[in-house]
Amino acid sequence: MTPDLRELYQETILDHSKKPHNFRSIPGVEHHAEGYNPLCGDKITVYVDLKDGVVRDIGFQGSGCAISKASASMMSDIVKGKTEAQAAGIFKAFHDLVTGRVDPSAPSSDEARLGKLAAFAGVSQFPVRVKCATLAWHTLRAAIDRKAVTVSTE
Repeated sequence: MTPDLRELYQETILDHSKKPHNFRSIPGVEHHAEGYNPLCGDKITVYVDLKDGVVRDIGFQGSGCAISKASASMMSDIVKGKTEAQAAGIFKAFHDLVTGRVDPSAPSSDEARLGKLAAFAGVSQFPVRVKCATLAWHTLRAAIDRKAVTVSTE
């Protein structure tokens, strides 16, 4: 990754961390879940308005590190309007990226699906940060599945 691209990615993450999109609760939704990352102290609640298998609206609240908050913000942007299956596919591609299972510089069919989420490519170099980046995604899955337990990255 070139220094210019790395700097752009860091700027994207910082922007979403400071001004997260969809940082709000959605009262009355049936799909919501809580997540917790004990290593970093990140806590999140994800709210999903799901109708006919499509994410009509999504919001989140909580506190956490820049990576955790930025990931939740970008996740909320990218899954809005997607089906459950599409959201699951994006999560898999994102998880493969942040765990180093794919080369972020190699062109792939996932590249277009990930969009700005590609900013998290460098997370794979810091394994402890993978849990920060994926907490919101695991919590989203629990919300869609209506799991009543707190999602933990441990």
